[in-house]
Amino acid sequence: MKFAVLRFPGSNCDQDCLRTLRDTFEVTAEPVWHKETSVAGYDVIVIPGGFSFGDYLRCGAIARYSPVMTAVREAAQKGTPILGVCNGFQILCESGLLPGALVRNRKLHFICRHVHLRLENNTTPFTRQGTIGQILRIPIAHGEGCYFADNDTLDTLEQNGRVAFRYCTEDGAITEDANPNGSVRNIAGIINENGNVLGLMPHPERACESRLGSDDGRLVFASLIEFALHSAS
Repeated sequence: MKFAVLRFPGSNCDQDCLRTLRDTFEVTAEPVWHKETSVAGYDVIVIPGGFSFGDYLRCGAIARYSPVMTAVREAAQKGTPILGVCNGFQILCESGLLPGALVRNRKLHFICRHVHLRLENNTTPFTRQGTIGQILRIPIAHGEGCYFADNDTLDTLEQNGRVAFRYCTEDGAITEDANPNGSVRNIAGIINENGNVLGLMPHPERACESRLGSDDGRLVFASLIEFALHSAS
């Protein structure tokens, strides 16, 4: 089993992802430069956080044109699990692999702290080891993390179980105060129509060891590894 961790100019969470996968989960994980034209041979693709191309124009707007993203779109169509974290979520939206957009935080400040998430769908490759309503404590670090989409798109996401995570209080209540960035309907992560692409603003790779303040992010990677092993058998 092999994970690809994409690298763009300005990526800064790729090393976090690689270390977590290699050291914590002891799986093969390799960096893939954005100019590569193939992701063949990889079971899972991770698009990490950072500031790809300096967030010039819009977050993820230039990265969408990198050669590797053509290969990523093809892999998505074939059912390969693809996880986009923070800037990776922004790139997935800019690339049309996920609907909606990530815009400036409600108070126009960069936010870096732990938040609570409520798991809304445990039938995906990214959440299969969790339970509906499970509360996770995972850090965020973004200035443009406010998820936005029109009402028709939001209703479609809701009706088809495509909201994977929502910001919540410590006891799981969905409130305005628990929403750190103003995301519509407290949305923190969504999946595509086929369920194999997840965009998530919080950073699970930074929450896989208790000494970092939480190991709740292990759920995402453990679920992906279980799914990939099951698919390969």
